[in-house]
Amino acid sequence: MFKEYTKITNIIGDIIELPAEGVTYRELAAITNHNGDTSLAQVIRIDGSKVSLQVFAGAKGMSNRASVRFLGHPMRVPFSEDLLGRIFSGSGQPIDGKPAIANAAETDIGGPSVNPVKRVVPRNFIETRIPMIDIFNPLVESQKLPIFSTPGEPFNELLARIALQAKADIVILGGIGLKFDEYIGFRRKFEEGGIMDRTVMFVHTAADPVVERLLVPDMALAVAEQFGIAGKRVLVLLTDMTAFADALKEISVAMEQVPSNLGYPGSLYSDLASRYEKAVDFEGAGSITVLAVTTMPGGDVTHPVPDNTGYITEGQYYLNNGVINPFGSLSRLKQLVIGKVTRDDHGAVMNAMIRLYAKALESKKKISMGFEKTETDEKYLRYAELFEDRFMSLRVDIPLNDALDLGWKTMAECFDRSEIGVKKEVVDARWPKGA
Repeated sequence: MFKEYTKITNIIGDIIELPAEGVTYRELAAITNHNGDTSLAQVIRIDGSKVSLQVFAGAKGMSNRASVRFLGHPMRVPFSEDLLGRIFSGSGQPIDGKPAIANAAETDIGGPSVNPVKRVVPRNFIETRIPMIDIFNPLVESQKLPIFSTPGEPFNELLARIALQAKADIVILGGIGLKFDEYIGFRRKFEEGGIMDRTVMFVHTAADPVVERLLVPDMALAVAEQFGIAGKRVLVLLTDMTAFADALKEISVAMEQVPSNLGYPGSLYSDLASRYEKAVDFEGAGSITVLAVTTMPGGDVTHPVPDNTGYITEGQYYLNNGVINPFGSLSRLKQLVIGKVTRDDHGAVMNAMIRLYAKALESKKKISMGFEKTETDEKYLRYAELFEDRFMSLRVDIPLNDALDLGWKTMAECFDRSEIGVKKEVVDARWPKGA
């Protein structure tokens, strides 16, 4: 029997409060307004007999005479192979003009992550054809990595490109607070790139109710888990997790919770970790890899959202001035694949190229301070120019092995083999012929 109540005691923004008994945290409720409209809501706090629910479609125009019926289960999302190629709203409703998924099993969203004891140590490389990722900070299957970026950077274009080029069976996009043209941009690129038939999109636009932002990561990850259990290599792309955190803050303020840093709830770390920890490699099945954009207001990496994210994830990519910064970026799991899954000279090329580029930046700084340019400086400046054009530009699209060969070619064009700081046996085996 469903429990039904008709006494709403308080409405604060998109949150309603009422006395109720026997309900559970995250339980779903159907609210029927006095005009007959029905909205879904979810239990977000229980304080004795006082229950707080967030209304997904917003509580604007809702009467305190509305009927609240608790459904006895948390929010669920349908799951079947028919999800592929489909686009859903932040509340899980189809927005692609196609009918709802019929006869699909439903899976709860927001469930616990996989027991760490049951996880497989990450061991597979995901090639993206982006040199600043593949060479210097490879993406490892089942890894969780954020893209730290200032607003205005082309982070959505980068995500779309990774979706098109990464070696994954299934791509799941969770768009949080997207502008309409950003949503259309993802859709068009996926369709034109030929991956829409293996993609599922959950999209919350800036015009949708704020509270629906909280559902997007959970729905995307719940579907990803089901595909992963079925043996698929799933790549989950989330953008923007700062918009997700801002929705958490808005709900927290409405509930008059004691604020933490910059008004964010004290549970921010746990709220973020519970999503990122869904990244996993299932024993004997598939995997879930999570790549999520985190915009940094004012470029401040100490802002609570990127600051907490950095403690949870296994590195980060820094997107700055339209390029992936080679010095701020880090993939903590790259040592599991470099030279093991990838080519044996990968580590040598990565270290030599970064070291030479760092010295090139030192030469640039020295010259800008008025010091005389030397012949060695000329070499480094030439190398920096080639490095930025051939590797740092996001226009570059090249397989890893070709990128490694290009790395050797670039170093040979600027330096003698004795100047790059690589072991003689490695240089002898890989140095371009005739250089």
